[in-house]
Amino acid sequence: MTPDTLVYDIGQNRYLNITGRCTLRCQFCPKQSGSTAIRYYQLALHQQPDAEMLIPLLGDVTAFKEYVFCGYGEPTLNLPTLLTVAAEIKRRGGRVRVNTDGLGNLFHRRNILPLLSQSVDSLSVSLNAHTETLYRRHCQPRLRDSWQAVNDFIRQAPFYINQVYVSAIDGLDGVDIAACRNIVEQSGCRFKLRSLGTLA
Repeated sequence: MTPDTLVYDIGQNRYLNITGRCTLRCQFCPKQSGSTAIRYYQLALHQQPDAEMLIPLLGDVTAFKEYVFCGYGEPTLNLPTLLTVAAEIKRRGGRVRVNTDGLGNLFHRRNILPLLSQSVDSLSVSLNAHTETLYRRHCQPRLRDSWQAVNDFIRQAPFYINQVYVSAIDGLDGVDIAACRNIVEQSGCRFKLRSLGTLA
């Protein structure tokens, strides 16, 4: 059996693949078409890794612009590993970003932003729609009230994390990019326009 890809490098960043779980079934996600790859990395996991498996793979933090929690699933669903590994990266002098769907508070039924703020420098949150109807259509959330939850998360995040980027994907049917930008900027976050198939 091929070993799981827990870390992978793109550009100047090292990415950390810490879970295959997600509460969304986004129709534009490669997983929905059966792909397990990002670029040339196969990211399907046979088990959810713990911090002890990730920390030996961090490498020299000075060699990377930032470490990004982004892989085959939603990283906040493996919160203990995320927090422990992020703290170790910060201890070594590295920079940490978390790419998230913004549903961590809903999933954990508590505000996880104070925990993230201890070791996370920036967040990149996927919004991807300007209305609940379109969000449900494109992202197909499993959890009730996901649209409200992601909007609440976006509004709260700047109070805890210095840099919060919120993205929408150009080309999703019916999605008004200007309206998405307005939601993001009114929440005190920075808007990021993405293209299909690119990392946030």
